[in-house]
Amino acid sequence: MKKNYILIPLGVFMLFAFTKLNNQELYVGKMVKYNLPKANTISTVNKGIVPFEVFFTPTINNSFIGFKEAVAFKESQGKYHKVNTLGYLGKYQFGVSTLNRLKIYNTRDFLNNPELQEDAFLALCSLNKWILIRDIKRSVGKKINGIEITESGILAAAHLSGAGNVKKYLRSNGKIIFSDAYGSDIQHYMKKFKGYDTSFVKPIKNATI
Repeated sequence: MKKNYILIPLGVFMLFAFTKLNNQELYVGKMVKYNLPKANTISTVNKGIVPFEVFFTPTINNSFIGFKEAVAFKESQGKYHKVNTLGYLGKYQFGVSTLNRLKIYNTRDFLNNPELQEDAFLALCSLNKWILIRDIKRSVGKKINGIEITESGILAAAHLSGAGNVKKYLRSNGKIIFSDAYGSDIQHYMKKFKGYDTSFVKPIKNATI
């Protein structure tokens, strides 16, 4: 006697899987991984992997989520476990001294803890916003070397170079420009990450995790 098999279309199976999962969770041991709200993402499926692997990337928008994911892609292509040749760590490429300032001392735990990395990015943004709050008020809306200055551009540049170097850039009217070891400079970040809504970030003097 022949057995009857019911084939469920891949699309139906995927729809069921997506609706069952909650936003911003990482399911260890499963092939489906994501860390973005579905409302702000586009999904793609790698058909060469069985059962399948789903990737979520941010859509173009100016929200804080769009900002942090754009910075993450520039820093590490969004990879939580990445360590670059200079020893910078994680999705947002933190230096050890910056982590220590945020009261994070275990780098192995940091690399294996996506939630901690997300919290650290927000804390650093809050700290940098507090350090640069006067410069933000004075400079936003101006143009320096042809680049419109925005709060998100300032915070992104501070992530690259530190708040002190951003102060020097703004207060010298663009004459002092910091560049990192890979050639990325403050002006590039000011331009690339301008116009995102970072009003969500609160300035906090002693921001820690």
